[in-house]
Amino acid sequence: MAILSRARRIFSRARFAFCTVAFLCLLGCGRHEPRADLTILNGAEPQSLDPGILSGQADMRVALGIFEGLTYYDAKTGSADPGLAHHWEISPDGCTYTFHLRTNLVWSTGEPITADDVVYSWIRALDPVTASEYAGSLFFVTNAEGFNSGKIKDPPLVGVHALDPLTVRIQLNHPTPFFPDVCAMPVVCVVPRQTIQKYGDRWLMARPLPVSGAFELAYWRLNDKIRLKKNPRYWNAANTRSDIIDILPVGSANVALSFYERGEADIVWDAALIPSGLLDVLLKRPDFHTFTTLDTYFFRFNVTRKPFNDPRVRQALALAVDKERIVKKITQGGEKPASHLVPDGTANYSSLAGLGYDPARARRLLADAGYPGGKGFPRFQYLFNASAGGGSKIHEKIAVELQQMWRDELGIQMDLHQMEWAAYLNAQSHLDYDLSRSGWVADYNDPNTFLGLFTSNDGNNRTGWKNLRYDDLIRRANQEPDLKAREKLFQEAETMLVRDEVPIVPIYFYVGINYYDTNRIQGIYPNVLDNHALQAIGRIGRGSKVESRGPN
Repeated sequence: MAILSRARRIFSRARFAFCTVAFLCLLGCGRHEPRADLTILNGAEPQSLDPGILSGQADMRVALGIFEGLTYYDAKTGSADPGLAHHWEISPDGCTYTFHLRTNLVWSTGEPITADDVVYSWIRALDPVTASEYAGSLFFVTNAEGFNSGKIKDPPLVGVHALDPLTVRIQLNHPTPFFPDVCAMPVVCVVPRQTIQKYGDRWLMARPLPVSGAFELAYWRLNDKIRLKKNPRYWNAANTRSDIIDILPVGSANVALSFYERGEADIVWDAALIPSGLLDVLLKRPDFHTFTTLDTYFFRFNVTRKPFNDPRVRQALALAVDKERIVKKITQGGEKPASHLVPDGTANYSSLAGLGYDPARARRLLADAGYPGGKGFPRFQYLFNASAGGGSKIHEKIAVELQQMWRDELGIQMDLHQMEWAAYLNAQSHLDYDLSRSGWVADYNDPNTFLGLFTSNDGNNRTGWKNLRYDDLIRRANQEPDLKAREKLFQEAETMLVRDEVPIVPIYFYVGINYYDTNRIQGIYPNVLDNHALQAIGRIGRGSKVESRGPN
């Protein structure tokens, strides 16, 4: 399916989402309300809380608190634990998963959650009308890709079926060892079928809103906060540690630190919410925590626009980026320069080196492409996002640095184009940009979570780049049971991505950073996926069962 077609539907849904937010704002306008147990600063204002269409990390953090899938992310490791499914069996060939739902599952409104609800949620995510950018994550399922592309019209042909009210069987194209982690992703969280069928795109406005997760959505005040309240009917409600959580959209690092220092916030996610000028001092404090993550900062080319349709041009710009200079001068949080996309430490994989810093070769390539010394090269724009409330300046600083590097080394001129978060995502989806800053956090610990993004039909590709050989390498790698042979196939694909074709240019690997006082807050654990289950987090002295996850 064409990316532009997807993007038009996503934009239409974004307008509905805005109306939803406006409506939800009105629901939370009472003057008297109880104080939250926890206040978390979450970065950008979420674009949506619909698991089927959201794509930003800020959106996912909230959505995973109110909706849950067959599995859910373990608070300590970030890997998959039994969620709505009590347990599952895997067939001897590794291609069939049979999930058994818990017998005590109900929506927050009291109705039973059944296997039909699970099947509906998966088919909805794959339905081309939904236009989910994450649908490609489910292409391991039999006929999922064909259904998503419109080649297959009949939903029962997709390999997701309800055997009875408490049993779901999922048929895969080939063994996928990390499939339980896929089942924890927001895109396949179980959503309320009857409510969506009744209200359509406005379903999040329904009151009461049936949810399947640990928290109910009390209200959402635009540019103020999202309030979550404990769902007493959640299967593991006994181990949900907070009754009320407020999530604030604060994008300014100075504002975030001020909120925290005044005691108006308990937890602050992300390195972007630390003032860069104070980073070296703040990271020495015991309440500032760093950890390794599988997370890469990169920029994309729109390869459908000239001159970026020429791989030599893309290689030239990549070779003229001094990544070491960026991490030492700008980020300063211990980030490592990246010449490849897949972060070091990803399970069963080691990347080969991509393009390094070589301005002389960059100039030769640009001349070969017809632009000696930058002559005749058209002026172009670099798109980056501003966070809520004025935003962190980190993306702008990197953009300015790239602008200077390319001007000094290649003699080409770039303009900066900043957009707020929702508009920025919409521009990417529409391919309405020349170059665009990007980042990706692993959804599961496997190289496919990064490399699979850039297959031709993946909704998160957003470059216009399509390469059938690359698609075939990724497909073969995911079908290969031998880990060494699989690694070689992925390495060949990644080399094409970051060295030969270069629709993207990796810049650095993130370092996970958040801040909170461990003497007051428990239930946050560093993990490579940077996943932190909201139900596990609580103030010390409230709900003592931090370590317990309840019955399985």
